[in-house]
Amino acid sequence: MRSELFSAENLEKEHVEPGLRLQNSKLLKAELNGEFLARTGSMVAYQGRVTFEALGSGGLGKFLKQKLTGEGVPLMRVRGQGDVFLADNAADIHLIDLEPGDALSINGANVLAFDSTLQYDIKMVSGAGMMSNAGLFNCVFSGHGRIAVTTKGTPVVLNVDQPTYVDPQAAIAWSASLQTGYHRAEQLGLGTLLGRTTGERFTMSFAGQGFVIVQPSEEPPGGLAGVGGGKKSSGGSILGDLFDD
Repeated sequence: MRSELFSAENLEKEHVEPGLRLQNSKLLKAELNGEFLARTGSMVAYQGRVTFEALGSGGLGKFLKQKLTGEGVPLMRVRGQGDVFLADNAADIHLIDLEPGDALSINGANVLAFDSTLQYDIKMVSGAGMMSNAGLFNCVFSGHGRIAVTTKGTPVVLNVDQPTYVDPQAAIAWSASLQTGYHRAEQLGLGTLLGRTTGERFTMSFAGQGFVIVQPSEEPPGGLAGVGGGKKSSGGSILGDLFDD
């Protein structure tokens, strides 16, 4: 049988060490010997002895936090030995490696999978208050490990070295050390423009030292719920201590 479909670029990529890697720009391959966490429903294929455990509905703390934040993107724990392939509606996938001391705030709707060695919590975005219906809560990751995030289109990474303003639904991730705020569009002279093109009445500001990842599309707000262990409460987290298994 012959076809360009069977070209080398489409064949499964093999590695010696386990971990999260890109099979291609829209498909994540997890070479599994242990466990990792992923968005429920993101598995498109797997090989080997693998189990999937839903984590989105267990425990009072998980239920309360999901209700208070409005974040309803559940997670699953993936365990075993084998290969697991993940995707999210053909979105582009990017890998980010966190080192000890790093902290990254990510829109939960853009999180595809991450190493179980990482800690995360759902936190209110500083300065958001109740002014906008987008981006009020984000997932803040820290520790040592790899995260796979998705974007709709090729993103731009803005270095925050001057006042920076972003549509709240286009800002998918930023350095957790940045100071954030929300501003009415009218204060920036953008009221008519934003009102006609995006429907946003607010824009998000960033200050300090760090970066913001912006995708060329608007993403509805969404967080992660239902991960056991490794969650700590600090600076604006909600019910953080209730989430320990």
